[in-house]
Amino acid sequence: MKTQGIREIKEKLWSDVRYVLLDMDGTLLDKYFDDYFWEHLVPERYAEKHNISFGKAKELLVEKYRAHEGTLNWTDIDFWSRELELDIPALKEQIRHLIEVHPHVEEFLSALNKSKKKVFLVTNAHYKTLTIKLRKTAIGHYFSKVVTSFDMGVPKEDIQFWQRAERVLGFEKERSLFIDDTVDILYTARQFGIRYILHKTKANSKEAGKEKIADGFPCISDFKELLPS
Repeated sequence: MKTQGIREIKEKLWSDVRYVLLDMDGTLLDKYFDDYFWEHLVPERYAEKHNISFGKAKELLVEKYRAHEGTLNWTDIDFWSRELELDIPALKEQIRHLIEVHPHVEEFLSALNKSKKKVFLVTNAHYKTLTIKLRKTAIGHYFSKVVTSFDMGVPKEDIQFWQRAERVLGFEKERSLFIDDTVDILYTARQFGIRYILHKTKANSKEAGKEKIADGFPCISDFKELLPS
């Protein structure tokens, strides 16, 4: 499949594209919340619970995280509550003030709605996490439908997610745009056949200099780049 440039995708977005599929964490929402949660708060509480150093706790947790990366367990906060013997939903609520929408996201979503696009949120997030974040950000009303990896039975990295999502959402691959910050997911979406794909960089606003650019995909760092002229 020919790789389109950002200008071509923007032009097609406001003309031919009818369906817009959007990731949540790192794409629409600042991933700083998630990174701080899993890399700082959870290790801190785990260290306190087991009377070990923060460094040792982080080392043990990274090993546990890696064992489940790319699976449904990865974002299943009920699983992590059991695995770590910590109340993960309650801990998320403690720092919900850190949940923030990326710049120009609401302007972009509003413009899509005004243009009568079908806008879908497609996320690996657990439904409890989804509830917390949509309640905090109040962006849920912009979406025609929301599907999670738990609804589909597999994460977005698995092509079966897209096959099932297509049936549930009823989008047409040839008239769809998908935007995500995770490289592996972009490749799966391309393999599935979604015509227009964008990589959202600057997932974590506090780590702007550490962004990984996906080879073969046009990218945006701010949704203002897609707003209609």
